[in-house]
Amino acid sequence: ATGYPLASVAAKLALGNLLPDLTNSVTLSTTACFEPSLDYVVTKVPRWDLSKFDRVSREIGSAMKSVGEVMAIGRTWEESLQKALRMTDPAIAGYQPHDEFVAESEEELNRSLQVPTDTRIYAIAEAMKRGYSVDRIQSLTAIDPWFLWKLKRINDMGQILSEYTPKTLPAGTVLQAKKSGFSDAQVAKLTGSTELEIRALRKAMGVTPFVKQIDTMAAEFPAATNYLYMTYNGDEHDLDFEDKGTMVIGSGVYRIGSSVEFDWCAVSCIRTLRKLGHRAIMVNFNPETVSTDYDECDELYFEEISTERVMDIYEHEAAFGVIVSVGGQTPNNLALPLEAAGANILGTKPSDIDKAEDRNKFSSILDQIGVDQPDWREMSSIADAKSFCNSAGYPCLIRPSYVLSGAAMKVVFSDSDLERFLAVACEVSPDHPVVISKFIEGAKEIEVDAVACEGTVLNYAIAEHVENAGVHSGDATLVLPAQKLFVETVRRVKRISRQIASELKISGPFNLQLLAKDNEVKVIEANVRASRTFPFSSKTLKANFIELATKVMVGSNPPAMRISLLDNEYVGIKAPMFSFTRLVGADPVLGVEMASTGEVATFGEDAYDAILTSMISTGFRIPQRSVFLCLGPLEAKMAFLPEARCLISMGLRVSCSQGTYDFYKSRGLDVHLMHKPLSKTQPNIEDAIKSGEIDLVINVRDSKADDDSKTDGFLIRRAAVDSSVCLLTDIKLATLITEAIHRRKPMNIKAWDEFGS
Repeated sequence: ATGYPLASVAAKLALGNLLPDLTNSVTLSTTACFEPSLDYVVTKVPRWDLSKFDRVSREIGSAMKSVGEVMAIGRTWEESLQKALRMTDPAIAGYQPHDEFVAESEEELNRSLQVPTDTRIYAIAEAMKRGYSVDRIQSLTAIDPWFLWKLKRINDMGQILSEYTPKTLPAGTVLQAKKSGFSDAQVAKLTGSTELEIRALRKAMGVTPFVKQIDTMAAEFPAATNYLYMTYNGDEHDLDFEDKGTMVIGSGVYRIGSSVEFDWCAVSCIRTLRKLGHRAIMVNFNPETVSTDYDECDELYFEEISTERVMDIYEHEAAFGVIVSVGGQTPNNLALPLEAAGANILGTKPSDIDKAEDRNKFSSILDQIGVDQPDWREMSSIADAKSFCNSAGYPCLIRPSYVLSGAAMKVVFSDSDLERFLAVACEVSPDHPVVISKFIEGAKEIEVDAVACEGTVLNYAIAEHVENAGVHSGDATLVLPAQKLFVETVRRVKRISRQIASELKISGPFNLQLLAKDNEVKVIEANVRASRTFPFSSKTLKANFIELATKVMVGSNPPAMRISLLDNEYVGIKAPMFSFTRLVGADPVLGVEMASTGEVATFGEDAYDAILTSMISTGFRIPQRSVFLCLGPLEAKMAFLPEARCLISMGLRVSCSQGTYDFYKSRGLDVHLMHKPLSKTQPNIEDAIKSGEIDLVINVRDSKADDDSKTDGFLIRRAAVDSSVCLLTDIKLATLITEAIHRRKPMNIKAWDEFGS
């Protein structure tokens, strides 16, 4: 926020340097012995993803629940706040009522103002819209009136704008709105226009933003910094612009589905650009990232990732082009509107990106090129959906277009499931169709990370999920190179990858997700961008996929890398990290919607070695005394039978729920009965977990279980999480871990560069 590099200066002081002897890295002419002076306002706003979890309390307090944060810079707090709110979610226009917040009655609204939640800022906006005074809101929220009066100014500005049409809108009102942080899209909605029309109108009026430097000295000394932001509260630029830089759009806010892996991709991209002699311009607003360190690039714009702001920067800089494919889904979604606004998109053409993102178009392409996929159909009514699901056979998967981390994706098992969920899926992406496809149970999921040049694949990595399909790829345990794929399956995966890359004319990074069952391979989806597994693939195979992709996108024509997955003498495993302990009331079970908030990866001589070190890295503890098994489906009980014997042979006490106990007892295993929580019968597993008697809970639920009911399974899983007892909910992962524990040998710790040497 200040531009003062605290950690860097602290490190130099720890090494014995004196503060007056250190140079201010921003001015390059003053010492680091000063208190920063600011001529701007910074607002930091957290990002919450609580809506992804059923039953979770949305109240916020002393326990941290946010998964990321944004930082917005402006010359007024109103400008800074509105930018920050948009940064947290592209669907948010600014400070105004939002769909995330709904209060039917005055009593509900008052309650929402009194209790801090992740949506209270929108409750305040709704209250102002309904005519609540600042004093009334202050009495309910206890928020300092200074902030509330500023919010009232934004609210009043919105009301003023709503009185105009584009033809009657005065230039002075447009300028005042922009100084208050209103986006073109906000102004367009309030005046009954379009974003592009408002953009053209304000440019014709001469209302454009100014580029300012973060100089740490409030402009008292000349600054040599490349750390920039844009504001309408100014009258001149702080620097002269050099032509033909290459813009890289970062990942934005960390959230479930998009985190530090995309920052690694963005940083790898800008470093490669600079090595190639390109002037690298970074656009990002996340203070947690390396890409927003101003010494990583030639120019850093700490700004919104939106069509409006990216085009403002693009036009000021007269940029050579824009790279949107290394920052995840948010910048990738801007490819078409940026091109329409006149930007040169580097890499795969936006029209070809859209063919992959639009699930209807992509499915049609797969049919045209003869690549297999699960049966699917585009739906426009519940009646059509029911007809398809009954003809294809349940279960089916609801899949909207342009989503991140499986948002609004769900497996449904009956007509009632379908009716309950379809409306939600439609609301997520109203401008894009909803596709329903046949869900194949018991299939293995495969991931391909690759780089192509004009449709020719230059490098690839083929990984497999430990869990069967049905667990989101971001929550799955990933094994690279794949260890349990048939040679023919690998051959087909490679052929499909080449076909899709060629058809979409891909130039840059891409990711495929596929299903394999009985040696048949079907495509789930393609992401024509870097995926969250690119850092893992690059570090495991010791080949930087983003460096290669960047060279492709700027026309350096790099040669294909030598690909030989079979020669890898070690295995990498990526395991997810979850935050269920902080999400009181959430059901810690995995599905097609992503829930993990982080990940780890480790290497080993084989999959058993690697899975154990990965799981230990996530906080998993090897059981020393007792294990509890509650395995719902019959096939899960059958699959785990050898492992149950294994656990007993290792001297562990194995307790089971009634059904699992009956199954294993009848097969001669020395297991012990523990009753389920709702039975209130002793010995009761919930009590045993809370008293610390259990080291590990393995609970596999029936896939058709009702998500909304508080079942015994839910109570067992929740008790395990709340008592910090290790919990496994997938039978294949539990099988692999049990086998790894049984085969355990002394840990052989190596440095990264020692693997494969």
